[in-house]
Formats: sequence, C-alpha cells, structure tokens
Amino acid sequence: MTTITATTTTNTPMGTLTSDAMTANTVTEQLTAAGRAIEHDSFAIIDAEVGTHAYGAGEWPVVRRMIHANADFDFNGLTDFHPDAVEAGLAAILAGGTPVVADVEMICVGLSASRLAHFGMRTHQFISDTDVIERARAEDTTRAVQAMRKAHRLGVLDGAIVGIGNAPTALIELVRLIRDEGVRPALVVGMPVGFVSAAESKDLMAEVAEVPWVVIRGRKGGSTLVVAAIHALLGLAEARQLKALQG
Repeated sequence: MTTITATTTTNTPMGTLTSDAMTANTVTEQLTAAGRAIEHDSFAIIDAEVGTHAYGAGEWPVVRRMIHANADFDFNGLTDFHPDAVEAGLAAILAGGTPVVADVEMICVGLSASRLAHFGMRTHQFISDTDVIERARAEDTTRAVQAMRKAHRLGVLDGAIVGIGNAPTALIELVRLIRDEGVRPALVVGMPVGFVSAAESKDLMAEVAEVPWVVIRGRKGGSTLVVAAIHALLGLAEARQLKALQG
C-alpha cells in the first residue's frame, strides 16, 4: 500500500473520486436526506481525524465504513487487503447474481436487501441447518466447519463473496478448501472475532495468494464489520455503474 493523504479529489481505478462522489449513488445511500447528511458528516469526521493513511483510493472507503460501523479507529491499520481485493469484489458485484456466503445469519440479516437486489445478489448461510448440526456432532467439528463444507457441496463457494465474521473455524476450513480442493471464491472478507484461533485464522487467510481477501489482523472483527465492508463495496460498485452509464 502507498501512503496517501485524504483529499477532496483522488485519482482512482474508477476515475476521479471526489469527496461527494458517492452522493450520486441512490441505491447504496441512506433513504432520507437527513440520514444521508448524518452518514456523510460522519465520513468527513473520520477523514479529518485519520488524516494521512496507508490505504489506496479503493481500499479507504472500505476501511472508513468499518470505522463508521464501530467508532473504532484501530481498523485504520488492522485492516489488510490482498492487492486484487477491491477490484475482485467490484467485478463480482457488477457481474450480477453473485452469491454472498456467510458463516452466520447475522451477516445475511445485516446486509441491505435492496442493495443486494440491485445487483441480483442473494445471501446463503447454513450454520443452523439440521444436517450441518448432525455432521458436526458426528465428526466432532464445529457447525461452522460443516457449513463451509455444505456450501462447497452445493457449489455456491466458487465465484462467491464469502463473509466470515464470527467463526474462526469457518475461515480455517475455507482456507483448506481453497488449498486442498481448489475452491475459488471471488473474494473472502475474513473478519472473525475472538480469542481462540481468530488472529491465527486471519493470518492463515492472508497467506493465500490465489484468492483475493480482506482481513482484520488480530483478535478484533465481527459480523458488523463484514457487513460494513460489503456495503462499502456495493457503494463503490454503484458509483462505477453510474460512471459507465454516463459514458
């Protein structure tokens, strides 16, 4: 990553991104003027307090929205990106119909249904399925492991955006599936929170070169951060979509 300073105008892979570039968005914005004003004021405060940072122009909106979701500035620094993460995420979203596979239902509920629908996207999670619970008990594994395996059996992992915010074992199993069984998600948003294997699972994901990823280093993370990161990507995707329509 190259150190940059937050400015009102930035050259990006999407063209020129200004401080109000996102205001042209409609689907991925708040539904009321008051809501939009609060959100944009919040982003401006974050930009001002952070100042210089080490993220690229496509990465910073993701990190900024994560900070906004938790009021935790530690994510400026803890958040790490595969070099192709943002472009891979945008390509998957703009392709239309890309599934989002989550480790827990909270991510599926947290994601905006209208924003997903705009891109023809649907969410999937299998953590509470009866067969997943039965296999976890029979094989002495976690439900999260079996949920990832079920997603693989159903063929929904390849080309998907995979969001993991709760279960480190889900991320560890996903890395195994990538390495040993050739699974190829479009993007992994790996942000499990916790004290047992959480930091280790994200470090493991960050060693993967074949699949783009966004991770939070260390113990911090959570489903709200996965939701924030995906919402940020949806916003960037709509901006690119609008730019293409404008020629």
